[in-house]
Amino acid sequence: MLRPPPALAHRAGHAWEQVVLPARAARLSSPLLLCPANLAPAVSRRTVIVLHDAAALRHPGWYAPAYVAWQRRLLPRLVARARRIVTVSAFSRDELVALLGADPARVTVVAGGVGERFTPAADPEPARRAHGLVRPYVLCVASHTARKNLAALVPAARELAVGGVDLVVAGGHRPQLARERGLEALRLLGHVDDALLPGLYAGAEAFVLPSLYEGFGLPVLEAMAAGTPVVTTCAGALPETAGGAARLVDDPAGIAPALTALLGDPAAREHLRQAGLARARELSWERTAREIDALLQAELGRRA
Repeated sequence: MLRPPPALAHRAGHAWEQVVLPARAARLSSPLLLCPANLAPAVSRRTVIVLHDAAALRHPGWYAPAYVAWQRRLLPRLVARARRIVTVSAFSRDELVALLGADPARVTVVAGGVGERFTPAADPEPARRAHGLVRPYVLCVASHTARKNLAALVPAARELAVGGVDLVVAGGHRPQLARERGLEALRLLGHVDDALLPGLYAGAEAFVLPSLYEGFGLPVLEAMAAGTPVVTTCAGALPETAGGAARLVDDPAGIAPALTALLGDPAAREHLRQAGLARARELSWERTAREIDALLQAELGRRA
């Protein structure tokens, strides 16, 4: 496995990927180079690249101009040169075909997964203590970006507060994304330590994600694995990822009434809880790894 030094991030990391990685990979004489994080060395013709979505091309206004320019310049070249393209949903596959001209025959869908540490048995108390969560809460896990549409949660937060429930958001801001403003009604936790996340999910009354575009929607699956009922939108791959185990709203403006109705209906919450647990069991990282390994073995067989 080849990886950059931890100190390299953003632009420095891109430089490492384009210059150092292909040189080091060449010395290994490996017939394939698996790049799992949306980019790959442009000079390589032996890459199997995992592209999670094409959001920067579909909605460039959500991203910093320099990031969009980089994606527009690099992604078509990577798609044209890759041995195989992997993506995480049928929705993302269709986006790659439409926006990048990817050959559908060279695109394989391998869904993401969820780790075993996300479980209803996870202890919520460390997260509660670390972030001063003394009241019941509804959780959202998302960065503070226009794409995540956190402003749609503001009416819900105000309504829930009347009943003594907080709406809390775990996640910070990433510099390549446009920041969303006007979120003062939400309880913004910022970055949450990774070790606290399973308990934070498990302790929530419900999970909500009002996103406008998702190539997969991993937090939805993590919430389900933690036994937390999910309310989310019909945007992008979210219905595909939810697999019928979440309450979906067509319009993000419907988030507040959907949450209120769910919190007031114990039977519906238990139904979603059980459906979510079943859905999460279908999508493990072990299954993802097996499917990727089978794909790589098939590519090696074709090369032979």
